[in-house]
Amino acid sequence: MEKGHIGTDESGKGDYFGPLVVAGVFVPDEQQEVLRELGAKDSKKFSDNRVREIAKVIKKGYKHSLVIIGSEKYNELYGKLRNLNRILAWGHSRAIENILEEVHCSLAITDQFGDKLYVLNALMKKGKTIELIQKPRAEEDLAVAAASILARAEFLKRLSFLSQEVGFDLPKGSSPLAEEAGLKLVRLLGVQVLDKVSKKHFKLTERILNLVKNG
Repeated sequence: MEKGHIGTDESGKGDYFGPLVVAGVFVPDEQQEVLRELGAKDSKKFSDNRVREIAKVIKKGYKHSLVIIGSEKYNELYGKLRNLNRILAWGHSRAIENILEEVHCSLAITDQFGDKLYVLNALMKKGKTIELIQKPRAEEDLAVAAASILARAEFLKRLSFLSQEVGFDLPKGSSPLAEEAGLKLVRLLGVQVLDKVSKKHFKLTERILNLVKNG
């Protein structure tokens, strides 16, 4: 059994456009200090460029897993499960399982969302023996902070690809800017484009569709 633990976190949950990305990182006990010196903390505290820089270092130095749930898959899962926490649980458990393929460790720490049983039930054979701790503000843990940075960097990359595909910048978040971009997209490419680029259960979708209908 290796001394250390897995941390998992996600990015894109509150963003109308782009995927939901869950990342997991295994941090050996003796590597904690290295991460601290790197300045690993919750990705929300960094600029996008800094997130990308630190993510490169983490990817090179640590065993990790990225689970990317693109918009189409996300909308399909949400249509079936009708519950974001179940989708998150599926993503977090896959990230943990993927790392356990390479590392034998006994602890995973994840950010608090919904019922811990969601994640435990979603874990497959390899994950059934792991101790799972869910806690609020889990980003204070260095492995979770590292996962937060990896997830955000991947989200930003995928959002950039999507923007190139549709021909203009898709904003982060779910502000009036996202509503404006969604309206422009639907007028240019039709309603079905939202399946490919957005999380359709957000209230923004309804507002966009009403604006199209009444516009």
